Amino acid sequence: MIAELKAGTEQKMHKSIETLKHEFAKVRTGRAHTGLLDHITVDYYGSQMPIPQVAGVSLLDARTIGVTPWDKKMLPVVEKAIRDSDLGLNPSTFGETVRVPMPALTEERRRDLIKVVHKEAEAVRVAVRNLRRDANHALKEAVKNKTISEDDERRAVEEIQKLTDRNIAEIDGILAAKEADLMAV
Repeated sequence: MIAELKAGTEQKMHKSIETLKHEFAKVRTGRAHTGLLDHITVDYYGSQMPIPQVAGVSLLDARTIGVTPWDKKMLPVVEKAIRDSDLGLNPSTFGETVRVPMPALTEERRRDLIKVVHKEAEAVRVAVRNLRRDANHALKEAVKNKTISEDDERRAVEEIQKLTDRNIAEIDGILAAKEADLMAV
């Protein structure tokens, strides 16, 4: 029972960290990367589809993303979706390709982005701590129901705390790497 609880808690904490990595991928730096457009959706014949499912997304150079829709009628729709997104990008159509240049980040914009990543990292830290709380509560219930001993509970609480500390340290490392990435000129 304790091993299952620890494994489940560890798996949920790992998912929280993966979510953080996914969210950080959306926060852009001065460099272009194709994952930047993954969460932008377009109306594709009546249904909302992510851009990578309706177009080929590639890097034209270090600061430019190229989007080539498979259906040529989708060019203006894709361009409008990118322009209207929260990324602050200004795409332009060039032949059959939508070119998305990455503007250079100003110092003020970098600081704003750092605030955003700090907020997201703190949300994941809180989620990890909540998972620890839930696991500890389940252990207390197991002691109350006499399915485990108090010694087993104490050992399990210590192990869950170590797991929590490890995950919080990993979150801090990911945050520090993203901060350095954002501040790099």
